[in-house]
Amino acid sequence: MTEDDLQRDGLPADRRPAAPATPQTGPHGAAPAVPRWVVPLLAAGLLVAALNLRPAIAALGPLLKEVRSDLGMSGAVAGLLTSVPGLCFAVFGSLAPRLARRRGPAPVVLAGMVAITAGLALRPFAGGTVSFLAASALALAGIAVSNVLMPVVVKRWFPGRIGSMTGLYSMGLALGTAGAAAVTVPMTGALGGSWRAGLGAWALLGVLAIIPWAVVLKDPGSRRAASPAGREPGRPGVTAGRRSGGGDGAAGRRDGDADSPGSDGRIRIRTSRTAWALGGFFGLQASAAYIVLGWLPEIFRDAGVPASSAGLMLAVTMGMGVPLAFVVPRVAARMRHQGPLIVALAMCGLTGYTGLWFAPGAGAWLWALLLGIANCAFPVALTMISLRSRSSAGVAQLSAFAQSTGYLLSIPGPLLVGVLHDVSGGWRVPLLLMMALLLAQTAVGVLAGRDRVIEDGR
Repeated sequence: MTEDDLQRDGLPADRRPAAPATPQTGPHGAAPAVPRWVVPLLAAGLLVAALNLRPAIAALGPLLKEVRSDLGMSGAVAGLLTSVPGLCFAVFGSLAPRLARRRGPAPVVLAGMVAITAGLALRPFAGGTVSFLAASALALAGIAVSNVLMPVVVKRWFPGRIGSMTGLYSMGLALGTAGAAAVTVPMTGALGGSWRAGLGAWALLGVLAIIPWAVVLKDPGSRRAASPAGREPGRPGVTAGRRSGGGDGAAGRRDGDADSPGSDGRIRIRTSRTAWALGGFFGLQASAAYIVLGWLPEIFRDAGVPASSAGLMLAVTMGMGVPLAFVVPRVAARMRHQGPLIVALAMCGLTGYTGLWFAPGAGAWLWALLLGIANCAFPVALTMISLRSRSSAGVAQLSAFAQSTGYLLSIPGPLLVGVLHDVSGGWRVPLLLMMALLLAQTAVGVLAGRDRVIEDGR
């Protein structure tokens, strides 16, 4: 990795990690260097995995009316359904660091892709709300562990390209979300009109996502976890962490062991104000995203927009992340403080919500566009996870903490929107809630955007 590469990706000089090993080099006593074929395959795996991380959720919004009618869901139960992703991400995402330390991040991501595919394939056979939720939970469990480990994969294998690689999988997330929102309704019509066929067809994308991660496991190094102190095996000039047990670099360490700062490199993440601020920001932006995913098409449909057009508008909202995914993380990585970027995105969101209040149908395309820009708070959050720690082990802890805490925080939002809509009989009260959540998101985002790292105990 050259100095120009690092400058181009925008990482501050004092936070630039050591360059990854080439296939010909590796430190004495450390793990074997990474073969040439692994890194490009991992890049492809990141992209195709990201494509598979949102259709289980995004495909549901345009068909929510049909699913509710068929399964007999009330507005409150439908709101619970849109909150399930946050609950599953919080519960299962917290397990990801432990699983990755035992098996390595790549095998856990592969298992996540398998779980997503199985859940998507089983969901069309649901005979009621409970079985539909159970199949959805299986897919969401796979999404949860993969969500947490994506920043870990970037930090470990692409330490000098955090902005660009975060942009790559953020683009994949946006593309998968937008594609599911745009294609699900016409695909359902082409498959006979049943929502079951329309949702189940996305399991084919899951099969495609499995392939690169299965091939990556042919390299034994892909199954090796990072050392306890976050020093990566296979990097020249960086010592490997202590080992015990079956050669796992983090063997014998429990989750709680890496919870306090000190000379041994342990991190007290639960007392870090930066970690809590990042968890709050992650949770509030996730709540906004799932409210939009679950309810925006219905807001448009209630304003007189046809179902197919409402799906396309949701696709525009989610699709804004595709071109912006390469721009926003790079801009965030170049900034010492990400607060101004967070404020700018929030202003777009507030304008979009205001438009939904006064003219939901007349300006629908513009509001969809502005809310799509606001949704780019997600890649900013992902970038900050990588920037707020110096090591991949720290990123794993921070990613799990921020995402688990954040997704727990995101659960009430979509549920409250459904309840408030049923109680008020319209969308103005829910829109007030959305605006309030966005203001809170901006406040904690500015705190999380400060130039600090969790290893310093702040």
